[in-house]
Amino acid sequence: MDMLTGYAAAHQHPFNVAVHMVGIPTIMFGVFVMLSNVTITIDGFSANLAHLAMLVMFVFYLTLDVVFSLAFLGFAVPVTLLATLVGTAPFSVSGTIAAIAFFGGYAAQFIGHAVEKSEPVILKHPVQANLAAPFFTVVELFHILGLRDDLFNEVQRRVAELQREQAT
Repeated sequence: MDMLTGYAAAHQHPFNVAVHMVGIPTIMFGVFVMLSNVTITIDGFSANLAHLAMLVMFVFYLTLDVVFSLAFLGFAVPVTLLATLVGTAPFSVSGTIAAIAFFGGYAAQFIGHAVEKSEPVILKHPVQANLAAPFFTVVELFHILGLRDDLFNEVQRRVAELQREQAT
């Protein structure tokens, strides 16, 4: 809850949220394209680092919320599969696509934060921001769909409380 509250506090403007809903999966795709180029084989089972990164994120999200972690898989699996497919292209192609996705996704998010007039969380807590961002995207999608409003309302209540504390 603390992680979601801290992240949500910097993502209140609808434009910024919309940009993040596209930018976060785009950044994840760019990173996963590059990670897909490293394959690990153990006892005949092969996986690339993109698969492992997705698995680690999923397991971490399971400790936070089972429903959101399963929903995360709903977009993470296709992103990972597409990234793995793109990763099979020559490096000049896959590297270019990865760089455009990564830097383009971040550029869009910085624009979103400029509109919101908030400092991007990645500047203060880069590891937490990158780990929390896909989870926050899932939470935001649930909110857009009108699901789990109790959780979203609690996060918003805590954000308002945090803003009041910072104002005094």
